[in-house]
Amino acid sequence: MTTSIPQLPLREELFLLGHDDDTGHLHVHRQALALGMAGAVLIDLFLAGRVTLDPDEATRPASQLRLHNARPVGDLIADTALASVRYAHPTRAGVKPWLRGFADDLYERTRAGLLAAGILHHHTRRRLAGLIRADTYLPTDTKWTVVPRARLRYLAAGREPPNNHTAALAGLVAVLGLTPHLYLDEDTTALTARLKTVADQHYRQVRDITAAVDAAVGDLTTAAYR
Repeated sequence: MTTSIPQLPLREELFLLGHDDDTGHLHVHRQALALGMAGAVLIDLFLAGRVTLDPDEATRPASQLRLHNARPVGDLIADTALASVRYAHPTRAGVKPWLRGFADDLYERTRAGLLAAGILHHHTRRRLAGLIRADTYLPTDTKWTVVPRARLRYLAAGREPPNNHTAALAGLVAVLGLTPHLYLDEDTTALTARLKTVADQHYRQVRDITAAVDAAVGDLTTAAYR
């Protein structure tokens, strides 16, 4: 099942899982999802051998971003992220500051890419006698969300050995609070714990990026109550 469609970049899978399949409504705050997608871009670059993270013993689990291989990936957003890491000011090369900066318009760029690829399609609805316009973006086929959910289901149930991509997706889904929207009909608290456990068994650098996403999203919540 998992090989029937091309594996999308982590940021695109996270974008799709962050929305209701039928309405297109966000499951989480838009800025929080964008921070998660920025983390997903960074994880994909790490798994591709393009960036690395050097531990900062004074501020662990935060790490310092470093370019490992400047060769382009062939993906516009990923290559923009590579350039961003390459030319980042040394004092601002930490993961969390980078996530905040790169997430700025990432939601819109990712959506545009999914539209161009034919994975999303655009609906326009008008309400109140046409006075209010509502734009909705929905998957063109249920497979685009069913397949990543199935991979997470198999991973959580121990039915499929977790690869690095799916383990990273599990960690991001858990910290963004998207577990209830996987529609797995399970105790979401226990499922979230299982997803985190699987994610924690993989690369330390991926765990550090996921932790930075969690901290950046937490900063949003704190700011909302000030």
